[in-house]
Amino acid sequence: MIPLDSSLLWQLGILALLLFASAFFSMAETSLLMLNRHRLTILAQEGLRSAEFATRLLNEREQFLGAILLGNTLANAAAATLAAFISIRLFNLGELLMPVSTVLITFAILVFSEIIPKVIASRYAEPLALSLSYVLLPLVKIGYPVIWLANLCANSLLRLLGMKVSFTESNHTTSIEELRSIFSETTSPIPQKHREVLLNLLDLEQTTVDEIMTVHTQLEIIDFEAPMEEILSQITGSQHSRLPVRKGPNEEIIGMLHIRAIMTALRSQPLSQQLLGEHMEAPYFIPSGTPVYTQMQEFKQCQQRIALVVDEYGELKGLVTLEDIIKAIIGDFASVSAEQLAYRKEDKGSWLVDASNSLRDINKKLGIDLPVDGPRTLNGLIVEHFEDIPEPGIGLKIGNYKLEILKTQDRTVKTVRIYP
Repeated sequence: MIPLDSSLLWQLGILALLLFASAFFSMAETSLLMLNRHRLTILAQEGLRSAEFATRLLNEREQFLGAILLGNTLANAAAATLAAFISIRLFNLGELLMPVSTVLITFAILVFSEIIPKVIASRYAEPLALSLSYVLLPLVKIGYPVIWLANLCANSLLRLLGMKVSFTESNHTTSIEELRSIFSETTSPIPQKHREVLLNLLDLEQTTVDEIMTVHTQLEIIDFEAPMEEILSQITGSQHSRLPVRKGPNEEIIGMLHIRAIMTALRSQPLSQQLLGEHMEAPYFIPSGTPVYTQMQEFKQCQQRIALVVDEYGELKGLVTLEDIIKAIIGDFASVSAEQLAYRKEDKGSWLVDASNSLRDINKKLGIDLPVDGPRTLNGLIVEHFEDIPEPGIGLKIGNYKLEILKTQDRTVKTVRIYP
């Protein structure tokens, strides 16, 4: 063993700098790749120069990763070589010390240049990435020729293997499913009521008007050829702003009656078919299966609020309004007591559910997964299963869920118990 001289101290100092350089590249890689791209874009738009540098690095990911790998590899290789040289000089044991030197420098690189820097970078990703981008961007430019050559060789070999790798594509684009997962997390800083609205918005493109409309069997429709007394009673007792009007043996919808306008007109003249015709608007028909988001855009473009949903044969399926779409986004406007009647949890964990509720609402409220690609309501799903109205007390299993019919009335299922 020889005493420490100035040259040896220099070598030890250079070894420490090499380990620090390796740590720098590890920290830069982790912090930049963990950046929130949306926040980075906002910071860059606000004029933050470091955010602009970081954005350029991530947009040129092939060169950026190439520079990281090049710098890290050079630093680690040089550190290993120098560590072996120092060990031989210190202990003068030649090749016998090489395995020990390799193990020691590997451990040092693993701890001081990989684990610690990456843990720190993952904890403080944004400030570190923004600071390190000032150094890393010039290094990418300086090392561009070597990086380009290395990438060319790597891509050529990958093509020979039938693989094509491109970092120019927008690999960081967040998918709808990823957004849904983010908003669904209970640890999200977004308040629960806001998360529900965001999740409903994401579902709009997949939800069709058939799932939120009032089905034709529940519509209040005026018969144009009915006695005037009957029509008048129906108008005065209606809670709606407009009602569809049908006529003829095929019960064709001929218009939408404006209730408030005709009530005003009735103050000065008696009800007649002519008066009905004067206060009817042309019906607005839309095809069954229209996505809710598409229909919301159509309502805006056509300046409409009510649409009649028809199937491919022109038969009336139901009615959907702008208010129905708003309810699908922000939830029902029903009072708390009304919601409690629609859903009531029992002591053993089962739920009593109003079968007129939509399957989508039931799934959201109870956190279950009943099929929504067929009937719209729980009543419709049960009737489809039995192909008839079941008797109270009958049980059934749909998917992984057990259901029990508790009450039926007027050829519809009214109340169902759903077991956990």
